[in-house]
Amino acid sequence: MTITNKPNLVYWIIAVIAVIWNLMGVIAYLGKAYITDEAKMLLPEADRAYQENIPAWAIAAFAIAVFGGFFGAIGLLLKKKWATPLFIISLLGILVQLLYNLILSNSMEVYGPGGLIMPIMVVVIGVVLVWYSKKATSNGWLN
Repeated sequence: MTITNKPNLVYWIIAVIAVIWNLMGVIAYLGKAYITDEAKMLLPEADRAYQENIPAWAIAAFAIAVFGGFFGAIGLLLKKKWATPLFIISLLGILVQLLYNLILSNSMEVYGPGGLIMPIMVVVIGVVLVWYSKKATSNGWLN
């Protein structure tokens, strides 16, 4: 049996999906950060009021989550160990944002129970990416 430190096909599929997933997060962040007043006026009243009252620290947590995740995914593509700390930073940003969205705000009133699906999915994917990057390091795939 030959032991190799080359990542397998599954690794590359996960790395590419991680880049795409996190790029979608970056696009969502930029859309929220640079939304025009005209576009805000098209939102339902409750959604607009919610969006206009998000504190700066929660927006910063969103930025840290998506950019940390994106650059961590780039690290996976480049087979770099620094992907793991970036995924951990991203996960911390996710958790801070989750704290605001689910506990400190009225997001459940605005979005209803369906508003839980995406935050839960984001947390699960964030945890999986931290775990997978650690596994890739222990397998010798990242340097």
